[in-house]
Amino acid sequence: MTTEDFQQIAHTIPVQPGIYKYYNDKHELLYVGKAKNLRKRVSSYFNKGFTNYKTHELVQRIRHIEFTIVNSEQDAFLLENNLIKQFQPKYNINLKDDKTYPYIVIKNENFPRIFLTRQKINDGSEYLGPFTSVGKVRELLDFIRQNITIRTCKLNLTPQNIQKKKFKVCLEYHLGNCKGPCEGLQTSEDYHEGLTQIKNLLKGNLSPVLTSFREMMKEFAENMEFEKAELYRKKIEHLQDYQAKSSIINSTVGDVDVFSILQEGDIAYINYLMVQNGMIVQTHTMTFEKKLEETAEEIMEFGIATIRETFNSTANEIVLPFPVYFPQTHITVTVPKAGDKKKLLELSEKNVNYFKEELRKRKMLQLDGKSAAEKEKVLDQLKKDLNLTEQPLHIECFDNSNFQGSFPVSAMVCFKMGIPSKSDYRHFNVKSVEGINDFATMKEAVFRRYKRLSVEEKPLPQLVVIDGGKGQLGAAIEAINELGLTGKMTLIGLAKNEEEIFFSGDKQSVKLPWDSDSLKLLRQIRDEVHRFGITFHRQKRSKGTFKNELESIPGIGKSTSDILLKEFKSVKRIRSAPEDIITKLVGQSKAKILMTYFGKNPVN
Repeated sequence: MTTEDFQQIAHTIPVQPGIYKYYNDKHELLYVGKAKNLRKRVSSYFNKGFTNYKTHELVQRIRHIEFTIVNSEQDAFLLENNLIKQFQPKYNINLKDDKTYPYIVIKNENFPRIFLTRQKINDGSEYLGPFTSVGKVRELLDFIRQNITIRTCKLNLTPQNIQKKKFKVCLEYHLGNCKGPCEGLQTSEDYHEGLTQIKNLLKGNLSPVLTSFREMMKEFAENMEFEKAELYRKKIEHLQDYQAKSSIINSTVGDVDVFSILQEGDIAYINYLMVQNGMIVQTHTMTFEKKLEETAEEIMEFGIATIRETFNSTANEIVLPFPVYFPQTHITVTVPKAGDKKKLLELSEKNVNYFKEELRKRKMLQLDGKSAAEKEKVLDQLKKDLNLTEQPLHIECFDNSNFQGSFPVSAMVCFKMGIPSKSDYRHFNVKSVEGINDFATMKEAVFRRYKRLSVEEKPLPQLVVIDGGKGQLGAAIEAINELGLTGKMTLIGLAKNEEEIFFSGDKQSVKLPWDSDSLKLLRQIRDEVHRFGITFHRQKRSKGTFKNELESIPGIGKSTSDILLKEFKSVKRIRSAPEDIITKLVGQSKAKILMTYFGKNPVN
């Protein structure tokens, strides 16, 4: 992959933490890497020269790049290590051993001990981890021992040995750090209650501890014991920052398939995480097109079957955001509410959201930062596709906006050489149109814009895009004709749904290929005028610039208007509401004013 090839896809790479995978032309995995910022890290391979021969060879062989977003740099670290062990890519030469990562073990024994270990032994003990920060885990274990009485000795505390009184309590008992189970001074039930608290703490349930610490800090502060209060403040801060345990690798999860879904119109996106031995080994997102009114459950059922077959999954558990019917009875369907499986589901949802957003961006054409030659190439193609007489170096686009059928405004954006010229953007408060009339509103905006350009003798655009169909386009052309500017520029209508392009007088619309640079540019311009118009509309509403129709009625103020709109939601519903209901809300006198205004005979 050349630097030029990479620049075409650089903007699609996320800026979040995650792992990236490089493949060759045979789709063989060459390299797995981790990054705090995926785009920055991957770009570094293509933006500098390498003295290392192997790195140079790697870059020359890259033909395809995949990535997986994770929640933190630590998660990326663990996932990279797991994938290297799983696939052993050719260019990952420094493989790391499992012993690199410590676990916390809850020993399978009477009065279980808890300690840090780098070796997993199949002895029935419970292992939590792996962890990325040894120091933080040791601090946490120290904290546990200071607050929950748990033994640290290696004595074999069988019931028989305790009954025979083989052991004597040690210094830890006298210091208050142990309740003396070795002499039978602590019951197994009491010990396991403390053990449950520790498990919750190690699994991230810090809320009870934080609450206790805050109360202690407040108590010391009120008693003017500021040094002790500061000690607890630091403990609180430490626990809030504690993020060592990773949701990427957790042996208790086992083999599961994780699916999440995102729908947009007739398109659904399903993300898939393949988890083996509690470790993510595959990530993939598929796109499905709905043909009928399929529900999310029906789409998910089909998607699960398709994806599991594609990836030859043998997992007996699937993790989903909602329950679905699955015909294979040996498959367990889990809809997690909390815990590690919920974290995996959230990670899947993060990836499917990113996939959808990147797919949307690919439908646009980003010419910012491109060379003049690249911009001209796209504009030449647009000229050819629309049969324009000259290259559209200057394009303007109009759109109308209103709020619940009220308060119309218009917006215009300007693109020069294929990129936004924001200093030329304009808003239009509608002046000559009564009520909601989309065609008349469009005509007014177009008329005012080009009358001003004509008076100021400024250059006209080569192409004017009207967001809408034949009606809006016809209204805009009326304005151009009245100004005597017919033939000075080309006007087209861009329909919202089918993205059809209309020319004046043509019965048939023009449809450009959905992935053509011409249509991508028009989409970008259309979406920009939507954004600009909606932002303007929101600003005016937030400043109270708009007054609804009720407030214009003499005798009806804002408070009365608010009461009615809160109840009926719109002026239209108020207009058709019975007088007795309105009277109950605002009183008889104001109800009569409203009935008279709406052309109804008020009841005396």
